[in-house]
Amino acid sequence: MKKSSHGNSHGEEHEKHPRHGFFGWLRARFFAGLVISIPIVVPLILVAVAVSWIDERLKPVLRSAIPQRVRDYDFGLFTVDTLIGYTPGLGVLFAVVLLTLLGAIAANLIGRSVIRTSEQLFERLPILRTLYMPLRQLVEIFSDKDSSSFKEVVLVEYPKEGTWAVGFLTSRSKDEIGAKLGQDFLGVFVPTTPNPTSGFLIYVPAEKVKHLSMSVEDGAKLIVSAGVVSPKHVEETDGEEPPPETNQT
Repeated sequence: MKKSSHGNSHGEEHEKHPRHGFFGWLRARFFAGLVISIPIVVPLILVAVAVSWIDERLKPVLRSAIPQRVRDYDFGLFTVDTLIGYTPGLGVLFAVVLLTLLGAIAANLIGRSVIRTSEQLFERLPILRTLYMPLRQLVEIFSDKDSSSFKEVVLVEYPKEGTWAVGFLTSRSKDEIGAKLGQDFLGVFVPTTPNPTSGFLIYVPAEKVKHLSMSVEDGAKLIVSAGVVSPKHVEETDGEEPPPETNQT
């Protein structure tokens, strides 16, 4: 009787095991596919949502900018108005064209005078001034490759010892600050993540600042992406070979 009972239990386990193994394999493959697809699908969804959002707001502007007779022109299969309505991303393209034209206008004397007048208007309005001026300065800093506002990317121990923060070297301490601290202090701007429009200006002893080889643009990407986008770095060994391995007996 014991033998029979043992045989039955062994048979039941044998019957359950294949099903458990199959569903376990299926579940593992499902989650593996999920992990692989998330980095691809999620950005595509975000781009699609952003394009749709821009299209909804700029396509009406595009329609109003085109004369009615042009929009009603029949090409046989479609009209211009139909093309505007059913072409995804047309609003984004329209926004790119508008920004390009705005930049071209701002590059000439007339555009500069208009921009200067607009800036003066912003400077007179307290609320808009506090929002516009820092944003404009930040855009100028990161868009101008020849700008010396941010000299290089550095690491500083902040906000406490043993904790390192990424910052941008601005200048050496000078004027009243230099007189109080000395010229061996460096000004470092430590931006917040993921919004680099705010941050902290700190003065650090030069010997405690670690200089990085990445560009200011790569440093900005590192901060905005919260460390997800990190530039590649090849460590230089200066011709030194690693110490030989010792075999322990």
